Amino acid sequence: MSEERLRILNMVASGKITPDEAEKLLYALNEEHGESSSSAMPKNPKFIRVKVSGNDNVDIRVPINILRTGIKLTALIPPQAMSHIEERMKEKGLNFDLSHIRKEDIDELIANLADMEIDVKSRNGDNVKVFCE
Repeated sequence: MSEERLRILNMVASGKITPDEAEKLLYALNEEHGESSSSAMPKNPKFIRVKVSGNDNVDIRVPINILRTGIKLTALIPPQAMSHIEERMKEKGLNFDLSHIRKEDIDELIANLADMEIDVKSRNGDNVKVFCE
């Protein structure tokens, strides 16, 4: 085991960083050394996770496959209803046709979600994180 990896693990053991932070450091370390990162960060994430810590504690895991299921369900929407949905979306500035979304588009979206990370600290001290795992 490399000295850098051991240092990261010791930081987790001593409570200086969280396991999530260690995972990101190990991923960056793998990338820096051109090593395979398959064990550090998921390339095909399974969940979108929302964590709020502070005054309010929330931990939600939403299966990413819900995206695939939702797209499949759009095939069951009657054409008249789909037209109405598209018109309402255009009124809100969203101009796209749900019937033209392909499986490859969803696969690409899910693959790119692996890189998503949102970290916000609110005024009242809560920390909100949205990421994939």
